[in-house]
Amino acid sequence: MVKYFITGIGGGVALAILDGLVNANPLAVRLLAVYKPIARQSVNFIAGTAVDLAYGLILAALFIFLKPAYPSPSGLVNGLLFGAGAWFLRTAMSAVSQWIMFRISFAAVAYLAVAGLAAMLAFGTLFGLILG
Repeated sequence: MVKYFITGIGGGVALAILDGLVNANPLAVRLLAVYKPIARQSVNFIAGTAVDLAYGLILAALFIFLKPAYPSPSGLVNGLLFGAGAWFLRTAMSAVSQWIMFRISFAAVAYLAVAGLAAMLAFGTLFGLILG
């Protein structure tokens, strides 16, 4: 149980850092400028961090729940599978929805998908190595 909480909180912190890296770098700012007219002028750091910590705990619990269904005895492989699944449900579907709903370039959609894949695979690797 202690390992779950530490990993979940660590995963939440990793999500917060990855969200910042994915969304605040110069390439992202340029590609996602289409959102500038509707974007907040500043981010509520406390609320964003709280949400990411909650996501980390929820995803850690989900990984533990799904662990018996994964085909590999390797925690690393299972973590990568979990990360790929989380990417599809969290990032890929969101990126495609953004492309459908907004006038957003394919480059921005591709960036969101690829950057999200890298982040979710890193996230899954963390869970797989610690909880796997």
